[in-house]
Amino acid sequence: MTKAFCFKHVLSFNTPSGTSRGILNQKTSWFIVVKNEKKIGIGECSLIEGLSPDPMESYKETLNYTCENIHLGFDVLSKKLESYPSILFGLESAFLSLNSISPFSIFPSDFTKHKDNIPINGLVWMGDKDFMRSQVIEKINSGFDCIKIKIGAIDFNTELELLKNIRREFSEKDIEIRVDANGAFNYEEALKNLSLLYKLKIHSIEQPIMPNQWEKMSLLCEKSPIDIALDEELINVFSLKQKEMILSIKPKYIILKPSLIGGLKKAEDWIDLAEKNDIKWWATSALESNVGLNIIAQWVYQKSSSMKQGLGTGKLYSNNIASPHYIKKGCLYHNPKIKWNMNFFKEFV
Repeated sequence: MTKAFCFKHVLSFNTPSGTSRGILNQKTSWFIVVKNEKKIGIGECSLIEGLSPDPMESYKETLNYTCENIHLGFDVLSKKLESYPSILFGLESAFLSLNSISPFSIFPSDFTKHKDNIPINGLVWMGDKDFMRSQVIEKINSGFDCIKIKIGAIDFNTELELLKNIRREFSEKDIEIRVDANGAFNYEEALKNLSLLYKLKIHSIEQPIMPNQWEKMSLLCEKSPIDIALDEELINVFSLKQKEMILSIKPKYIILKPSLIGGLKKAEDWIDLAEKNDIKWWATSALESNVGLNIIAQWVYQKSSSMKQGLGTGKLYSNNIASPHYIKKGCLYHNPKIKWNMNFFKEFV
């Protein structure tokens, strides 16, 4: 007989982390544990305040319903969860985990055997100029050759000067720079700012304007001297609307966050559509704990993307779940000799 349980865990940032939506000190995740007579499966439902589209007023009730009716299976339950992408991802992960050789070995590969790695970008959070510069230096000294810098929260000229200083020291051959605006600019600002960023050999910009402005975003993609990646734009876009959006906007890249778009199967639908339209992609953590990061990393590896991934979030939290992941010289590794902290789930094991 299959049973399921859920519990809440509030993750605490080691350092308050800034985005254009504000400063993050904590982030909530819910865990779904599915259990039968022989095995357990574990999934994470990761929420980002101000970004996750899940209806919060009915979130706990929906989680409880999902666990109470786990016997219905994923296919049936998923039809009731379209408006709850984080629960969809958590439930999908829990069932994949349950049906795997162990709760955390979901897609066995050379990555999980410690024979290969996943190249990733180094994430630089928003803050004052000195704080952002110190992060950039730390990432470069750690061996990253690709960094992603959050912009749009402080004065743009200050951010531009920071980027200029980086380029004075490091050419585009030394370091690839991606920037993420999180929709911080209006259309007129975006056109001007993109021209200024182009001079600094920026690889790409994520979501320069707020989502659901398809016509303006399409014009930006057409006119921008910098390649544009869609991020928040993918949230709450379902079925036939996916193709309509891609053909309307025609971005260079899309960025996949399974917790925000409804899981791995939904991400694969986006990949199929992107590849048919000569659009590249990469996946990014939606600030999951190591549990969610683990399944995304294993999934990404077996999808064989050529892009550097956004999976460097494992050290963000002071109370994360200890895992086999580590980062070295800009790559994510999985060492199976390092054990998961199963004490975190001892109530259900």
